[in-house]
Amino acid sequence: MLTRRHFVMTSTALFSAPIAGPAFAAPVSDRSKWAMWDAQVTPANYDPATSNPWGVHRRFLPQLVETNRALTPGDIHVDAVARYLYHIRGDGTAMRYGVAIARGNLYEPGTYTIGRKTKWPVWTPTKAMIQRDPHLYAQYEDGMNAGPQNPLGSRAFYLFTGQRDTLLRIHGTPSPRSIGGRASSGCVRMIMPHINGLYDQVSVGARAYLHPSEDGVSARS
Repeated sequence: MLTRRHFVMTSTALFSAPIAGPAFAAPVSDRSKWAMWDAQVTPANYDPATSNPWGVHRRFLPQLVETNRALTPGDIHVDAVARYLYHIRGDGTAMRYGVAIARGNLYEPGTYTIGRKTKWPVWTPTKAMIQRDPHLYAQYEDGMNAGPQNPLGSRAFYLFTGQRDTLLRIHGTPSPRSIGGRASSGCVRMIMPHINGLYDQVSVGARAYLHPSEDGVSARS
């Protein structure tokens, strides 16, 4: 808090001392720990098609599936009803992954661009999240360091509209049992080893289509 004392000092005193930094430390992602964290969240002898220590339905494990050849290779499509994410390949196939979507009316269908992507991202809840659930999020209003317990998990794709960051993400989750449900505050969640495998296949600038839930086709196991 500024007092009168701050304004009666000489100009030399006012401008010679360094300005103090913020009282809190900015959230960080310690690059030196990335490999350790990747190993920590990846099951031993990991096989994407069969490893399932999380106990999710087997249809949510990564699978190569046939798809419409008219779809653009590299794009992502999220089927909000079946809880699938498809990454389109160039040979009439797609890799399919299980996801969780936002709860209630927080899911925002639309066409987005992958504006950036990040390994082991830091996380800061939005103002809307803090206002909606202060008991959950107010303590993290200045951000949360990266790591296996961070809500964004091990990888994140940032969804943009033009040059604007929508604050929506496709990201890993420390709550893999939520896959197949409606759990997030707007984002699309994936199991961390699954998004780790997808990460290098997705280019910045690719399109991400979040299809309306009522337009999806229910999957059959």
